[in-house]
Amino acid sequence: MEVNYHLLSKKGAWGDQGDGTYVNPVLPGDYSDPDVIRVGDDYYGISSTLHCSPGMAVLHSKDLVNWSTIGHVVQDLTSIGPEYNYDRMNRYGRGVWAGAIRFHMNKFWVYFFTPDEGLFMSTASDPAGPWVPLHRVWEVTSWDDCCPFWDDDGQGYLVATHFADNYNIHLIKLSEDGKELLHDSDRIIHQYKGSEANKLYKINGVYYFFHSEVRAQQGGEARVVMMLRARHIYGPYEEKEIIHTHGKEIDREPNQGGLVQTVSGKWYFISHQGTGEYEGRPLHLLPATWVDGWPIIGEDTDGDGVGEMVWGGRKPINGHPATVLSTYDDFDRADLKPYWEWNHQPRADKWSLTERPGYLRLYACPTIDKNFFKVCNVLSQRAFRTGQNAATAKIEIGCMADGQEAGICHFALTYCTIGVQQRNGTRILKFNHSGTVEWGHELKGSTLWLRSVWNVDGISRFEYSVDGVQFTSFGDAYQLGWGNYRGDRMGLYSYNCESEQGYIDVDHFYYEVAKSGE
Repeated sequence: MEVNYHLLSKKGAWGDQGDGTYVNPVLPGDYSDPDVIRVGDDYYGISSTLHCSPGMAVLHSKDLVNWSTIGHVVQDLTSIGPEYNYDRMNRYGRGVWAGAIRFHMNKFWVYFFTPDEGLFMSTASDPAGPWVPLHRVWEVTSWDDCCPFWDDDGQGYLVATHFADNYNIHLIKLSEDGKELLHDSDRIIHQYKGSEANKLYKINGVYYFFHSEVRAQQGGEARVVMMLRARHIYGPYEEKEIIHTHGKEIDREPNQGGLVQTVSGKWYFISHQGTGEYEGRPLHLLPATWVDGWPIIGEDTDGDGVGEMVWGGRKPINGHPATVLSTYDDFDRADLKPYWEWNHQPRADKWSLTERPGYLRLYACPTIDKNFFKVCNVLSQRAFRTGQNAATAKIEIGCMADGQEAGICHFALTYCTIGVQQRNGTRILKFNHSGTVEWGHELKGSTLWLRSVWNVDGISRFEYSVDGVQFTSFGDAYQLGWGNYRGDRMGLYSYNCESEQGYIDVDHFYYEVAKSGE
């Protein structure tokens, strides 16, 4: 019987099924704007992080299906600009946008634009880091979706979109060290409505320029994946659509991504997919086949020479363990595990992993205008879309101060929290849905467990416990959502609108999700 991978995906299945097959998405969370390369028999990818710190996530896989986060390129967002700092937090939906990763001269290179500060790059000998301090190649606004390329003669190029100038796509030579653009060489090589998602390859002596653009489709406009090819880097280029997109409701518009070839010679396309859902833009894997010198992404089901979305199939490479998304963090390391990211750049003296070894200490800090989105030390990670999800934190609340509030949260365009607030020496349970507050009873002890539970529909319900065994539901249901080009983030917070007094110690944070084959 033929497997309906699309139906499995709708029900929350994902990734490695344990029987030699996989279901899309291969990562069911917000891994937007991916790019991927192979070095030896390892696959490395990057994913944009926008206003989250550290920035530009780095991923690793052995089989293109099972991925893990191994680090970040940008350790301090203030190296991009001051608006990312805890005292401003003004870059929601902006920041580290789509970039590209390449391996050149025995090191890894990453380039990316921010829409407000310009073009940045960094290199590393190990993709897990450390990456060299961020270098600003070009101070400019309103550019995005860049990709470096080094030709056979060693000359480097950068392709990028000037989205404020009618989406013109430029090709510019790089200096020998890759740190400068040779602007005299600037050429516009393509333009169409919404043209971006740029990648440049040379395959069998032919230059291939990958991008997506907005074109008329049945029922309206959709983002369409295109390929240009030429024998010379400056063209003239031929153009071809390489995968049909039928709209967000049908195939969810796979577009931004990268082509990669396995050791065995097979080709695949890693892409993000989806807009406007609580899981953000999850990571998908599609086969790519070559016909008459053109790649076809997905499957050409009707023989028109253009691919269609594929929701699963045989794994590219067998013999590697399935991804485990469950994250148990008992904070016993000297640094945070790489799946954690702060909301903007946190205030360094308001958190610690060393003051009480084995605990994350979150000090209370003031907010700007009593705004949750301006709390200086919200630590978060991606909320996944699977059949079953439960995130539980055990926190010590005995050192809180009057005015302080702390707990766990979800946030995107709106926010929802369950926590504890201390007033006049009394700690009280508190639920807050974007300013609509429900108060609970007084908490007598110094230890509190807080939990969020949701399933594939993304409807979260908060629970609390005073013994870690018996949990009680508290507050209304909350629909996880999308906002500022991000899916839902969940995590930990601590703030005080009256003073900078008080702290909590987080003993552990346990996020358990349904396994990929369930």
